[in-house]
Amino acid sequence: MRKMLAAVSRVLSGASQKPRHGFAMLPSLVSISRLKQSSHLGLPKCWDCCHSLKTRQASRVLVASRNFANDATFEIKKCDLHRLEEGPPVTTVLTREDGLRYYRMMQTVRRMELKADQLYKQKIIRGFCHLCDGQEACCVGLEAGINPTDHLITAYRAHGFTFTRGLSVREILAELTGRKGGCAKGKGGSMHMYAKNFYGGNGIVGAQVPLGAGIALACKYNGKDEVCLTLYGDGAANQGQIFEAYNMAALWKLPCIFICENNRYGMGTSVERAAASTDYYKRGDFIPGLRVDGMDILCVREATRFAAAYCRSGKGPILMELQTYRYHGHSMSDPGVSYRTREEIQEVRSKSDPIMLLKDRMVNSNLASVEELKEIDVEVRKEIEDAAQFATADPEPPLEELGYHIYSSDPPFEVRGANQWIKFKSVS
Repeated sequence: MRKMLAAVSRVLSGASQKPRHGFAMLPSLVSISRLKQSSHLGLPKCWDCCHSLKTRQASRVLVASRNFANDATFEIKKCDLHRLEEGPPVTTVLTREDGLRYYRMMQTVRRMELKADQLYKQKIIRGFCHLCDGQEACCVGLEAGINPTDHLITAYRAHGFTFTRGLSVREILAELTGRKGGCAKGKGGSMHMYAKNFYGGNGIVGAQVPLGAGIALACKYNGKDEVCLTLYGDGAANQGQIFEAYNMAALWKLPCIFICENNRYGMGTSVERAAASTDYYKRGDFIPGLRVDGMDILCVREATRFAAAYCRSGKGPILMELQTYRYHGHSMSDPGVSYRTREEIQEVRSKSDPIMLLKDRMVNSNLASVEELKEIDVEVRKEIEDAAQFATADPEPPLEELGYHIYSSDPPFEVRGANQWIKFKSVS
């Protein structure tokens, strides 16, 4: 025991000294590892923490000492086209900086959704909750293809878009738990989150599509070189109001990108059972369309750039179908395995996972190392845990603020409650 403590003392004192070279810390790691293996008594948790910290420091040194490529060229899947002579390119350049940013964003969305799943099962999150894990290439890829000044509106599977549009994980999780620090002050919940140039989060199936056409009309009316991304799912694709919006957008040549996120199931109904034609990119008829691999972030990015350039040129609307997949059920009340097999889900995870595809490309092209990406994973997990702690500790909004924020810049007024004697003050 005395020898063991002396060895630990030497290791820790050596670890506290600043090494002259990056690899000087590695013997300390080896010593701790051997010490743990040889000790029948085990080591305290603080030594495990020390070991983990030194491992991360060592990986940073290894990353800093490597010469990575600044960029790499990749072949991407050709899009299926409708009423278009040319489509997006079939090759694209990914810079190391962009690749690392995309990877971090997709991992953040994935971990945030998994944390939301956990909080829901603990009954900390209540009500409707629709998760988008598996579809990360859609929200991150679309954002990568537009400008911050462009606009986006979507349905109720909105957490990922809320994040890519600029809100923090802390604000999103706090909104999910109904806390005052949420992005809608705890009064919107899962389906009603908003940010600058992001219009939700809408709970009525398909109803956001005419609103998106209206936002595109505002862009054209104000003479701004902006576009609106209007998203809906395959389950909403048969709604009549969508076709009305198609018609008006085409007549007025609105800068609107209609985007169908086809994750193969509308609630528990497969697209083959719900639609006579599953070529959603052709549904606009007189509107050009393209079908995109929605599991490949680079495909989504290039298709979005192409579609945005088309709209900005004054040619009118365009339609995109993103072929994607959700790992969770339709909502948290849906286990997701009564209408599809676990084997199907696992096959998609193993062959088409968007995060795995980007990771493999970057590592194989020397844009990043496995150690560097693991370090990002650790940082993302910590960010999510910190946000979850805030989301469970932050207070709920007080009852007297129930009527607040109905309008953005109106003078205060009274809102009737459940009966005529109950009044709530509304402050913008």
